[in-house]
Amino acid sequence: MSYLLHIDSSALGDASVSRQVARSFRDGWRGAVVHRDLAATPVPHLDAAGIHARDVEPADHTPDEVAAAALQDELIEEFLGARAYLFTVPLYNLTMPSVFKAWLDHIIVIGRTADPAGTAPTAGRPAIVVSARGGGYGPGTPRHGLDHVVPVLEAILGPGILGLDVTALTPELTMAPHAPALAELLPLHEASLAESHARARRLAETIDIPSAA
Repeated sequence: MSYLLHIDSSALGDASVSRQVARSFRDGWRGAVVHRDLAATPVPHLDAAGIHARDVEPADHTPDEVAAAALQDELIEEFLGARAYLFTVPLYNLTMPSVFKAWLDHIIVIGRTADPAGTAPTAGRPAIVVSARGGGYGPGTPRHGLDHVVPVLEAILGPGILGLDVTALTPELTMAPHAPALAELLPLHEASLAESHARARRLAETIDIPSAA
């Protein structure tokens, strides 16, 4: 079955702007969806058992390595089985939520999902990253250059590691409706949010899904 894999990582539930924009994409998506909510059901951080299980013959696995390998197999097969991806990854303290980083650490395995030579099995598949942020991080803003989510994910998800074709949606100034000091920026927030929803809907309708090999 061909499906969209949607990985959520925002801790705010329905109040999350990242989730709301992702919902606009989902509403326009015509195919099957597999949804994993890391905020509701986080995966553990990668530990020694998970690392060693990759290099030790299964017959020699310890009980901890058996469990770690089973989790990694589940996450990796789910990742490889998708034909497109939707990642909900808000900017928390200038970087990604730790639950999303934990998921990445489990599914990135050289020779299985990742290939620095550019021939990863998921190469060319489309991926949408929705990353809301409380302030403004674009060119000309005081915080320009401090976004350590989108550039990092473009490097990890894109050519050189997982090979996905990444498009980022970044609704900004999400604190403007809540912080009096940012009230004058509310129109900019509303415009950014409206554009993100509109782009999400357009992408859901026009995204090009590679056929299965």
